[in-house]
Amino acid sequence: MHTLYVIHISLFLLLTAASLALFGRIIYTRYRYIRLGKKTEWGWNLAGTWGYIFGQKKLLKDKKSGWMHVVMFYGFILIQFGAIDLFIKGLFPGNHLPVPFYAGFLVLQEITILFVFFATGYAYYRRYIEKLPRLKRSFRSGLVILFLTSLLFSIIWSSSFEKIWLQEDLTWSTPLSSLLAFFFMGWMSPEVGETLFYIGWWMHAIILFSFLLYVPQSKHFHLFVAPLNVVLRRKQPRLSSINFEDETLETYGAGKIEDFEQKQLIDLYACVECGRCTSVCPASGTGKMLSPMDLIVNMRNHLTAKGAAITSTSPWMPSFAFATEAAATSQAQEQALVGDVITTQELWACTTCRNCEDACPVMNEHVDKIIDMRRYLVLTEGNIRPEASRTLNNIERQGNPWGLSKKERANWREESKVTVPTVKENPSFDYLFFVGSMGSYDTRTKRVTEAVVQLLAYAGISFAILGNKEKNSGDTPRRLGNEFLFQQQAEANIAQFTKHKVKKIITIDPHAFNLFKNEYADLGWEGEVVHHTQLLADLVKEKKLVPSKPLKERITYHDSCYLGRYNEEYEAPRYILQQIPGVELVEMKRNRENAMCCGAGGGMMWLEETEGKRVNLARTEQALEVSPTIISSACPYCLTMLSDGTKAKEVEEQVQTYDIAELLVQSIDFTETESAS
Repeated sequence: MHTLYVIHISLFLLLTAASLALFGRIIYTRYRYIRLGKKTEWGWNLAGTWGYIFGQKKLLKDKKSGWMHVVMFYGFILIQFGAIDLFIKGLFPGNHLPVPFYAGFLVLQEITILFVFFATGYAYYRRYIEKLPRLKRSFRSGLVILFLTSLLFSIIWSSSFEKIWLQEDLTWSTPLSSLLAFFFMGWMSPEVGETLFYIGWWMHAIILFSFLLYVPQSKHFHLFVAPLNVVLRRKQPRLSSINFEDETLETYGAGKIEDFEQKQLIDLYACVECGRCTSVCPASGTGKMLSPMDLIVNMRNHLTAKGAAITSTSPWMPSFAFATEAAATSQAQEQALVGDVITTQELWACTTCRNCEDACPVMNEHVDKIIDMRRYLVLTEGNIRPEASRTLNNIERQGNPWGLSKKERANWREESKVTVPTVKENPSFDYLFFVGSMGSYDTRTKRVTEAVVQLLAYAGISFAILGNKEKNSGDTPRRLGNEFLFQQQAEANIAQFTKHKVKKIITIDPHAFNLFKNEYADLGWEGEVVHHTQLLADLVKEKKLVPSKPLKERITYHDSCYLGRYNEEYEAPRYILQQIPGVELVEMKRNRENAMCCGAGGGMMWLEETEGKRVNLARTEQALEVSPTIISSACPYCLTMLSDGTKAKEVEEQVQTYDIAELLVQSIDFTETESAS
């Protein structure tokens, strides 16, 4: 056997073995870091997985960058087959990848390489020339472009000089390599062609194995972790519960990176750093300090630093190539998660709207991590903003955020046009109408409450309320980090639900709707829960409510985060509006799953915005862009924030704000003695 050939084979096997060993060690170190987190109840969620991973469903929301990524994604996969083919040719001359229609494979490979060249060029343009705000522009951020283009070039280089080496014909089936070979064919000897082939071959091998080692030590680790993250994603976004009876707990919430569950830590390594989350974040978009992407990246870096310290294993291999990162890791090991890595300013800016999570192509969850850290601040450190503390104290004492007497919760009934029975007065009710604190006390929202009971009574729905026995739903305490107060309020409500055998609940509050439907189950109550727009839409479809009076209005509808993104209800409110004669329904630019938050979620309704622009003002401006005469909503918090927004813009006389139920009432002829059914 030729000596050079033996050396060639030996060096390749040595390079392969060393690279795979280092790669395995890198993966194992990060696996150990993830294992530092609390155990997770793993569950496989395969629904839609094909569309998310292979259909790039989330990425294609942005058509331009989406298609660019699709080309690069499938191009990268095909390139790996091209690498195997190239390695076979270099190790066993005269042989190639054993696939049917090999000529077709070569055609597909070169067409793909051409498209990927265009895609990487466009990626470079978007990041460094167009300078898209959500994209970082450091050298490392664009290193994948350099790796990909180098791999593509080495394949074309090797294929071109292979033709000269083996004296193959130039063909249209391999246009790129044939074009390059054309300039050398006729005057270059086969021996020189062979030498240049192996130069390209080794260039490809070194770049490929360097990329293999770089990927798990960079943001491109998402190539391996993101598919796992998609498969392990939760079917419904929900917060974890704290067992306050567990006497072994010394702290509550997440004050250290290892306080998070392992699934939450997987999120950190799945991050692509694409910035889509930050670009749609209402806090970031209005000048607050919070950036969902930076939050995840900073937590990931902290996990790597803390993991290296706890396990005594370096995360950077080979260390000489990551000297800067190694130094940064060493410096970050002693930082506190809450306060140093993630500031309290960031934590209190989040509205928990989940727009970041909807935009994330790898299914990362940001909100649960923020709430876990808020819990640590509130329950362990007692660190809470004064206005939030007042709100929570009021809820604890009187069951409502204003501290008004709990004995006045049902006083709104005195002004009602219809009889509103309590559970004692109508024990055989079908629906419990959970009015909520806003619907019971807030002057503006009480008009929505009145509209709903008027419609229910007219449609013949048997319902009742808890009256003064109703407590705050617990959403505000839970999102502000006081899990103990949430459970206290929830357990009191559940006791009433159980006592009165509640099976079905209707509520005007999407926050309470989400709690009852998705989170009260952790405390032992399950039942049917409907939002008032869902029930009203059904009643309209059944002709029990027939909108007949025309409303000649141009109406835009604002999607509540907790009705929309949390529970995927977008159609019911729009259906009701579409059935009202005379209504022209116009959509804001950001609508449905991409609708911007009003700014009230996550307890922000009760906190002052001290940074940047007010979120509700930004959302109101988006609504005004479509020139409506009415801005409609299906949430008392949203209604309040949008009403405040029109007042701030001094257009409240020209643009009214109404709940869907109020608009439906205006279109119903209540003089009829019975419904159209």
